[in-house]
Amino acid sequence: MSTLDMFIDYRGIFIDRQPHLAVILPKQKQIFRQKNCVFHFKFTSIFKTMELFDKVNARFPCRRKIIKTLTDLVGHSEEILPSAIHIYGHSGTGKTSLLKYFLKEAICGNNNTFSVAFVNCVENYTPKILFENILDLLCYNSDKEHAVKSEHLKDFVEQLCQLHTNPNAHYIIALDNAERLRDMDANVLPSLLRMQQLSGLNLCVILITQIPLEKFYCKTSIDDPVVVYFPQYTKSETIEILTNDFKNARKLLSFHLRRNCYDVNELTNKVKVIGTITKEFFHNYLNLFLGVFYKACRDLSELKITARKCFIYYMEPILDGTVNMSDVSRLWRCVAGQLRSALAQVYIRSGQIEKTPATGSNDKEIVKIAQSLELPYYGKYLLIAAFLASYNSSKEDKRLFVKNHGKRRKRMQTINANAKMTEKMSTYIGPKSFSVDRLLAIFYAILEEKVGLTCNLLSQISTLVNLKLLSFVSGENVMDGTSRLQCTISLEFVVCISQVVGFNARQYLKDFN
Repeated sequence: MSTLDMFIDYRGIFIDRQPHLAVILPKQKQIFRQKNCVFHFKFTSIFKTMELFDKVNARFPCRRKIIKTLTDLVGHSEEILPSAIHIYGHSGTGKTSLLKYFLKEAICGNNNTFSVAFVNCVENYTPKILFENILDLLCYNSDKEHAVKSEHLKDFVEQLCQLHTNPNAHYIIALDNAERLRDMDANVLPSLLRMQQLSGLNLCVILITQIPLEKFYCKTSIDDPVVVYFPQYTKSETIEILTNDFKNARKLLSFHLRRNCYDVNELTNKVKVIGTITKEFFHNYLNLFLGVFYKACRDLSELKITARKCFIYYMEPILDGTVNMSDVSRLWRCVAGQLRSALAQVYIRSGQIEKTPATGSNDKEIVKIAQSLELPYYGKYLLIAAFLASYNSSKEDKRLFVKNHGKRRKRMQTINANAKMTEKMSTYIGPKSFSVDRLLAIFYAILEEKVGLTCNLLSQISTLVNLKLLSFVSGENVMDGTSRLQCTISLEFVVCISQVVGFNARQYLKDFN
C-alpha cells in the first residue's frame, strides 16, 4: 500500500482509505464521514506529511515502521508534541542519521513553525554548555543578537519562557549520546523530560542513546517518555541496504582502475567489463561477503566501507580474464583470503585502498596496526584472554590452563576428530561468545602476577569494547553476569600483541595442541 493511499486523522494516525468514505472538499477542510466519526484536517497538511514520510522512507529503507511512528509523533505542524521521546538501539542502526534527516525535512516543510536544537552530549559535557548551546540553536531565527547565558537550570527555563513570540511554534531538543546526562547534576535529566510543562511551550525533548530507558531511572524518578526502539538490521535488510550502494561501489572500482592501470587499451577493456556488472551480480557478492562479516560486525557504516573495498578484490580475477563472472565457486576461492584479512581489520583498517596484496603483505599490515595500538599492560593480557576464550571450547579450559589436569584418554572419537582438524579449526570457523567470568578466569590463568579484581581492571574491558576489539553479543554491561562478549581480532593480530608482552598465544590454542 503506497503512501498516497493513506490519510491521517486528527490525531496524526494513518488510516486506510475506504471506498465508502464520503469526501467533501470545502475551501479549507476535508471532512471524512465513516459511521459517526468525523475527521477534520487541513488539506495541505496531509500532503506535507505524506511528502515528509516518502522522502525519509526513500533515504532510509527498512525503517518504514519507525519513520511512520516519528511522523505520527512529531511530523504534524498542527498537533501538540509529546513531552519527551526516548530513542535507543545499538550503534550503526541509523538513529542519529535518520533523526537528523527527518528533522531537517520537517524544518524545510514547515519553515515558520519548527525550531530544532540538535546537540551532542559528549561535546556539551556540563549543564552550562548544554543549556547555552540549546538556547543559541533555538533562538537562531529570533531577533536576539547577543549570545544567551545560562548558568543554572532556572536560567535555562526562564530563557525558554521568553520564546512565546509565536504561539504556533514547535520546539524540538534532540540530545545525542544522552546517556551522558546521567553524569550531570541529578536535576538535569528529570527537568529536561518535563521541560514542556515547565516552559509552557509546545516543546519535545528527544533522547538518542544506546541504552534502554531502565538505565536512566534515578532516585528522584523521571517521567516516562515515548519509547522508540531501533532494532538491528537483519541479514536480508543489510543486503537490501548495501545493494543500494551498487553505483558507489562501481564508481570506486573504476577510480581504482584508472589510478593503477597505465595501459590505455587494457584500461578501456576493463572499463567495458565494469559496465556489464549488474545489480544482481553485486547482490550475489554481498551474500558471500555477509556470510563472512555478518556474525562479527553489524555496524552498517563499517560494512558498507569494507564491502566497497573487498569488491575490488572480488573483481580482480574477472578483470584479468582468469575467471568468468558466472563462476561463483572460483570467485569465492579467489576472494576468501582477502575477506578473512579484511575481517581482522574491520574496525582498525588503515583506510587506504591499495592494489590487491599478497598474503605476506596482509600479515605485515596487520602487524603494523597491532604494533601501533597502545594498550595498558593488563589490557593486552585481557585482549589475549578474550581471543583464547573466543577460539577455544570451554571444555578445553581445564586441559589448556590448569597445570595438573590429569591424563587425557585417547578415544576413537577423539582420534577421528583430530583426523579432520584442518576442516574444523576454530581459528578458521570464527569467534564464539564467552562470559565475562570466563574471560577473567583465563586472564588470571595466563598472568603470572597476582592482581586484584579492581574497577580499573574492569574498565579496561570496557575500553576494549569501545575500541571495537571486543563486541557484546548479549547485554551491554561488563558488571552484568549474563552479558556475553566476542573477540573481533585475528590470529596474526593477537600473536603480535602476545609477542610484545612475551607470551606464546599459540601454546594455549586448541588448534595447535
